[in-house]
Amino acid sequence: MDFGKSISFCFSNYFNFNGRGQRSEFWWFYLFTWMLAIGGSILDFTTTGYGYGMFYYIASIAVFFPAIAAGSRRLHDLNKSGWWQLIMITIVGLIPLVIWWATEGEKKKNRFGAPIKLK
Repeated sequence: MDFGKSISFCFSNYFNFNGRGQRSEFWWFYLFTWMLAIGGSILDFTTTGYGYGMFYYIASIAVFFPAIAAGSRRLHDLNKSGWWQLIMITIVGLIPLVIWWATEGEKKKNRFGAPIKLK
């Protein structure tokens, strides 16, 4: 999945926490969220002199649920519950999450669905 398809897929599945997600889908969308946050911060800095303001928060709110849904689908590809994302609250929990998100998914059917067919 390329950059544009990943963004359109994640926004079209705004609240879809079911199924499995490709690594490329997740990481391209994650890159997009960072670019959007940086763009919002730059706009805020040029208009108000502060890095975090209205544009940053609007961008963050707009991608919050799609990012959580994409992370959940990515964990489902590893046969893990999407609720595991809650360990990021501990900050140290980001380490296993990043490792899981970067790990190749299962090649067989699991409780979340059939394996993803890559082209």
